[in-house]
Formats: sequence, C-alpha cells, structure tokens
Amino acid sequence: MSDSTAGTDLTALGPVSTTEDGGLAQYYAYPENLSSCWVRANFISSLDGAATADGRSGALGGAGDRAVFRLMRELADVVVVGAGTVRVENYSGAQLGVAERQRRHARGQREVPPIAMVTRSADLDHDLAVFTQTEVPPLLLTSRDTAADARARFAGLAEVYDCSGADPAGVDLGAALRTLAGLGLTRVLAEGGPSLLGTFIADGLLDELCLTIAPTVVGGGSKRIADGHRELITRLQRRHVLTDDEGYLYTRYSRD
Repeated sequence: MSDSTAGTDLTALGPVSTTEDGGLAQYYAYPENLSSCWVRANFISSLDGAATADGRSGALGGAGDRAVFRLMRELADVVVVGAGTVRVENYSGAQLGVAERQRRHARGQREVPPIAMVTRSADLDHDLAVFTQTEVPPLLLTSRDTAADARARFAGLAEVYDCSGADPAGVDLGAALRTLAGLGLTRVLAEGGPSLLGTFIADGLLDELCLTIAPTVVGGGSKRIADGHRELITRLQRRHVLTDDEGYLYTRYSRD
C-alpha cells in the first residue's frame, strides 16, 4: 500500500502462513559460529508501554508468549537477569523437557541453561528458588569488591565471577559478557529487568530485541521495558512479526 501523500510505502501485515509444530525455532535461531556473546533480550509490553501489570511481567503474558519464552530458553546457552528481577519474579532454574534437552544436545549445548544473575552486592537469600529449585548452579556476575565474600557465602550454591571493569564496586556488562564467552556461553538471553536492559542498550551491547506486545492497556505508572539515565539511539532491523488468535504480536528486531 502506497501512501502518496507522505511518500511512504506501508505494508499491511496479515496471516500469510501458519507456523507448524517445531517450525517456530527457525524464527528465533541465533547466528551460527559465534566467537563472542550475542545478546538477545526478551520482553513483553502492553499496548500503552507498560512492562508489568500488578508489578510482574508474567501478568501480561498468554499461551503464545509462554511458548516463545520457553523456546528462547531452549535455544539459549545462558539466561541473564538482574538480582531484583530474580526476587520479584521468584526465579527458579530453567526447566526443560526431554525433547528440548535432546535438541540442545544435537546443537552441542548443555542440557539446561544456567541462570546468570547480575548483582553488585550479591545480597541474595540462600532460600530463593533460583538456588533451591535448579538442576545446575546459577552464576553470580558480581563486583570485585564483593566476589571473594560471595564465593564463601555461596559455596556449593552458585559459581561466582568478578565482572568489574574500572570500578571495583560495580559490574561491567562488557566484562560479564567476556566472562560468559570464556565459559562457552555465547548465546545470551537477557530476561530482565528494565534497569539491566537499559544498561545493555546504553553500553551498546544489545544485539537483538524480541518484544511481545500484549493486546491490553494497563495505565498507571508502570515502567517501560528499559530504564536508566543514559540514552543511546540504536537502529535495529525488523526480522519478523508473528501473531496468534489472542491478538498478541511477537516481534524480533536485531542489528544488521
């Protein structure tokens, strides 16, 4: 459809084909032969831009969103989240079925991706589900000032890594990604929260955004999917837009 007044060509997106069982993975495949981390963020938003409803992102989701969420975990080497999101969303370890594990094995991946938590202070309770309900130990990507103490406090519960840059009290996401790449975990899935995504964006480290748009409006004062004090405008290319019978949109945008 051509809008001659604006001089812009617009395309009406409609039902072109149905994704068959097992075919969804082709829409979300990571680049092959990665030598460094590829950072994919997966978030959900309402039509009016809210990243949460009732304080949780899960309240916006539907069956299709949960299917995409599960697929992305299957494809990832590691799931990266902020400590605040772990607490609010009551994170546990990734849970995958037999078929998902077999497909991971065929791709040369470990059976289950670990949860990697970004936390300057490592101030986390030992009884959190991320420690008690997991098949593989989570990773703590923390600061140099905290790492030694955290290794002692979380011995047997988590693997602790010093991911500071110039500031020994902070976590440098570039250093964190180099740490993950050194562990062979290059297919990164960032799930939250808004502050972590905002930092990935501001540091120029986000390669891909998969955004589910829920057919709801929320109002109120909910945060956007990205939060922070620094801006970096980054142009992304549309890779696909999928939909379902409930009216959700599943978008994928990435760098060139």
